[in-house]
Amino acid sequence: MMGEKRLFAIGDLHLSLAKEKPMDIFGDNWKDHSAKIKENWLKIVDENDTVLIPGDISWAMTMEEAKIDLDFIGSLPGKKVLIKGNHDYWWGSVSRLNGMYENMYFLQNDCYMWGNIAICGSRGWMMPVDPKFKKEDEKILLREVKRGQLSLDNAVKKGAESIIFMSHYPPLYMEYQESVFTEAFEKYNIKKAVYGHLHGRENFVYAFEGNKNGIEYSLVSADYVDFMPRRII
Repeated sequence: MMGEKRLFAIGDLHLSLAKEKPMDIFGDNWKDHSAKIKENWLKIVDENDTVLIPGDISWAMTMEEAKIDLDFIGSLPGKKVLIKGNHDYWWGSVSRLNGMYENMYFLQNDCYMWGNIAICGSRGWMMPVDPKFKKEDEKILLREVKRGQLSLDNAVKKGAESIIFMSHYPPLYMEYQESVFTEAFEKYNIKKAVYGHLHGRENFVYAFEGNKNGIEYSLVSADYVDFMPRRII
């Protein structure tokens, strides 16, 4: 309904409009997925709405290639708030990115105010419980925790009444529901957390969804939400 302000989320768009990079290796549902995203987006999102995009936006390696994918997102209705994913190698100067589009905000170390609600975020990283976690991952994880902290502190400074946090990596898992991120979340007035990164039924089982200590967690990877932006508020 036009006039009502709504908040949606969909992550892991994995666009590759400059160079063909088929995603159907992850399942037949990924065939022509950019067309599905556009069709579904146009069905439910209007110009008054805001859509959170928690990372893995484009497969591009350069800004020149990424711009084609970003233009595609920019052409869709609504305001978009984006954070970096582990495959967003094109992501450079955030000030440059934020000068490119009027309806897209690239979030890094700060927050985006949606009315009196702050949208905070960090890419996140794999957790120590992951068998692939190595010593060098610890430094990256702590850096992402720091970025999340800067974002949350920025929300406090701006007088946010509540906070929504988005991360690319899961801040917790079905089996491991405590982490450096959940510790930080519970110190702030966070109401909702959205994340992506997980693809395919074999990995969806690791996702935690639901309420934990007053925070609502939602997995919004594109294939998990069937390429349809999920309404958050």
